Amino acid sequence: MADPFTEDAFLGGKLTVFQPARGFRAGTDSVLLAAAMAADAKGAALELGSGAGGALLPMAVRAPQLSLTGLERDPKMIALAEKGISRNQLSDRVDCIIGDVGQLPADWQNKYDYVFSNPPFFEAGKIQDPAPEKQDAYIESLSLKAWLDAMLFSARHKGTLLLIHRAAELAKIMTILERRTGEIAIMPIRSFPGGDATRVIVRARKGLRSGPARLLSGLTLYESRGGGPTAEIAAISRGGHGLNWSGV
Repeated sequence: MADPFTEDAFLGGKLTVFQPARGFRAGTDSVLLAAAMAADAKGAALELGSGAGGALLPMAVRAPQLSLTGLERDPKMIALAEKGISRNQLSDRVDCIIGDVGQLPADWQNKYDYVFSNPPFFEAGKIQDPAPEKQDAYIESLSLKAWLDAMLFSARHKGTLLLIHRAAELAKIMTILERRTGEIAIMPIRSFPGGDATRVIVRARKGLRSGPARLLSGLTLYESRGGGPTAEIAAISRGGHGLNWSGV
């Protein structure tokens, strides 16, 4: 019997994403990662660890001039992503490849205009073990440095990297990126006004001269603790709006 899955509406019903009924399911992090891409982006984009397409497919809808490839090691997730690609008539611009982030093909070096990712956040043993079906999505099988090295390997010179991760790991991320990228911008994500940022989205360009990083005012998800979504996050999650990287 096939594993159960759900059929979920994204971007206010403009997109259908198929996801496992149990296990990792795309949420706000995936939607925000997709919104980090400029709507007028052109060229070829790669997602490392694309899962069932929770960021890959919304990004394809938001940026219609992009060709996108998702790399994922779980064949069940690949099957769901391919189902979503077909349902949303995106097969001319989107494909998924089974493979491991730690073993990228040699000919992917300097290949992609954009590389984006929402990697597993936690080291083994640092949190209570998640359910087996969530293990790959939450627990690192590859260090953060190795994951970022893979992103840098795949991006062409002056290509753009987009990463969402825990805010607590920002210092580590900056240590890895600051000597190999430029035009670094950091978007803090907080749950409610006055709360600490729990996530950051980092945008950087490979091979540019290192310079001062921009720390933006960021994005607040909810009007208050336990309250409804802010107008900005509603526009992103339902209307397909992008993140404001201008800072104004």
